[in-house]
Amino acid sequence: MPNMKKSSSVLLALTAVIITVFSVWFVNRPAPLEEGTWDDVLAEAETGGYSLITTEELADLYQRDSDLLLVDTRQEWEYRTGHIKGARNFSMEPTWWERWTRADELDEFLGGDKDQTIVFY
Repeated sequence: MPNMKKSSSVLLALTAVIITVFSVWFVNRPAPLEEGTWDDVLAEAETGGYSLITTEELADLYQRDSDLLLVDTRQEWEYRTGHIKGARNFSMEPTWWERWTRADELDEFLGGDKDQTIVFY
């Protein structure tokens, strides 16, 4: 009987280790990138109440609007390697979780002027 009890304990411990390893892998696995289409971009912009502009429209707006706020959402090291003159960096991953968890921080970053034109890139 003692050997059977020992075997059961070893099997239980091994099962616990396997479950733990699987759980850690599952939580930290790389998420598959979904290929977005232009229709997806248009639908999300419409849902969020955003306007999309072309690079030509941005260039024109950049030259005309001195109150324009340009927000570079790339990682800080990418921002440091080059950005549009006058742009401010707010690193952000393009996920709903990131937008939700950093909403207050983003509100503070953008300031209180609700009429200001803001361009994220």
